[in-house]
Order: sequence, then C-alpha cells, then structure tokens
Amino acid sequence: MLPTPFHIVNEGLAFLMELAGLALLAWWGWSTGQNTLLRILLAVGAPALAATVWGLFAAPKATFTVPLVSVLVVKALFFGSAALALHSLGRTRAAVVFAVVAAANTAFAELDRYHRT
Repeated sequence: MLPTPFHIVNEGLAFLMELAGLALLAWWGWSTGQNTLLRILLAVGAPALAATVWGLFAAPKATFTVPLVSVLVVKALFFGSAALALHSLGRTRAAVVFAVVAAANTAFAELDRYHRT
C-alpha cells in the first residue's frame, strides 16, 4: 500500500493524465483535419469517443464492471492513442515521456488499489 501522501499525489496525477490525454486527442483532431468541418468533428469526436469508452469501462465508477485486464486494456488504448497522437504531431520525446508516465502512474494506482482491498 502506498503511503497516503503518495497515494493522493498519484491519484491527482492520474486525473491530470486523463485530462491531458483528452486534450492531446483534441489537438490531434484539429491538426489532422483537412477542412474546418473535419477538424471540428475530429477535435470533438476523438476525445468524446475516448471519454465515453473510459466512462463505460475504466473510470472508478464505470458503468460496466469488467475484469481488471479489460480495464487495463482500455487504459492502454486510451493512453497509447494519446501518445501516438502526440507523436504524429511531431512531439516524439514528449510522446515517450507521456507514455512512460502514464504506464508508471497506472501501475502504481492498480498496485495500490490491490493492496487497499
């Protein structure tokens, strides 16, 4: 079990990483679209789809209770998509840092939840 201050910091970081992931998907969508309508659709649609899937399966109060492996797959797809979006925007180093921080944060959070139950 993580000490309480570390637990609080890690949970806060998880929330910030989720928001950053949505912002990266929106940035990618806006940068990828060939015209204004497509830019708006991608900038709104990509994060909306990601947030919907997250809320259904990976959120702390997810609509559906699924096995841990399924939650981890959803998180990997979400953070991986955000990292790939950042990479496609020409920010390769930032994408690697984002992916590593997301993986470490998720690992600490899941281990902590396991030990708290």
